[in-house]
Amino acid sequence: MFEKAWFHIDNEAEIASPALLLYRERIEHNLKLMVEIVGDPARLRPHVKTHKLLPLVERQIALGITKFKCSTIAEVEMCAMAGAPDVMLAMPCVGPNGHRLATLAQKYPDTQFSSIADDEETIRILASAAQQRRVNLGVFLELDCGMSRTGIMPGEAAAYLVHVIKDTPRLLFRGLHAYDGHIHDESLEARQEKCEAAFTPILAFKKRLEGEGVIIKEFLTGGSPTFGIHAKHSDRMCSPGTTVLWDFGYGDKHPDLPFLPAAVLLARVISKPGLNRLTLDLGHKSVAPENPHPRVRFEELPDATPLMQSEEHLVLETERAHEFLIGQTLHGIPRHVCPTVSMHGEAVLIENTQATERWPITARNRQITV
Repeated sequence: MFEKAWFHIDNEAEIASPALLLYRERIEHNLKLMVEIVGDPARLRPHVKTHKLLPLVERQIALGITKFKCSTIAEVEMCAMAGAPDVMLAMPCVGPNGHRLATLAQKYPDTQFSSIADDEETIRILASAAQQRRVNLGVFLELDCGMSRTGIMPGEAAAYLVHVIKDTPRLLFRGLHAYDGHIHDESLEARQEKCEAAFTPILAFKKRLEGEGVIIKEFLTGGSPTFGIHAKHSDRMCSPGTTVLWDFGYGDKHPDLPFLPAAVLLARVISKPGLNRLTLDLGHKSVAPENPHPRVRFEELPDATPLMQSEEHLVLETERAHEFLIGQTLHGIPRHVCPTVSMHGEAVLIENTQATERWPITARNRQITV
């Protein structure tokens, strides 16, 4: 019944479960759609936190994308390994991370490295590391557009930090960064209204700085839910991340963003404990557990009810349990793909219904070399 479905794999018997599957044709669709929405790959700084994969960074570079956004030093190093010309760490550098970033700037002199700052102490940490390593580090001022996670509110204190960055040796003021991850309403109209309201003070602050002669080389905005909204403004750089692999969490909420789920979890029936029950080898060590059930939606059983999930097991209730045999495979799309990927050591690449390669999740760990 399902052998001609898009998720079908001819040599599936060779793949041990649970497994993370990546479908190349769907990834290609998503990458090209990202470029189409924004109009020019030069306006993209995609976030790599979703996939953490060196081959996908290399593929995006081949499509003309030269700038990348990261959450960890390991992701930053991965992008540099791929030959990315411009890499930004969207986390304040504290502890040894300033020196780790500066070390990467030494190791990869052809890559421009940057980070964010919303406090004078963070600027000092970056400056100390850059000066000791004799490298230049870029700094984006992190602005709070309503998420209240990191960032400083637009105003006098924020303007002061801009000038501190500009006046500090070895630091380069790169521009402004404002992430609106709190805006993910199902209604596009509601999302747009909230986005415009959130960015009104940001835009006024940007205009003020420009009036003072400050050169803002990059105005970096948004995440995946507001990607299409920011893409319509030519002065903004966009940094979607989930769009590369997509998931049903965003897919259900944002039909205006026609990306395709490209990551699938392969599971097998390992037990049938009752007339209407199936137990799968897909515990919460294999799929992101932070959301309520359903954490994964099975293409063969979209209406199955999850009854219990433990470290290595998932028990489903379905009236169709009798149709499935012990050892039979099911294919599930995760609700939240980003933390799901990081639970797997490798991904199996699927091309033209064949499992062809195994890709280690390059930046799964917090450290590669530095």
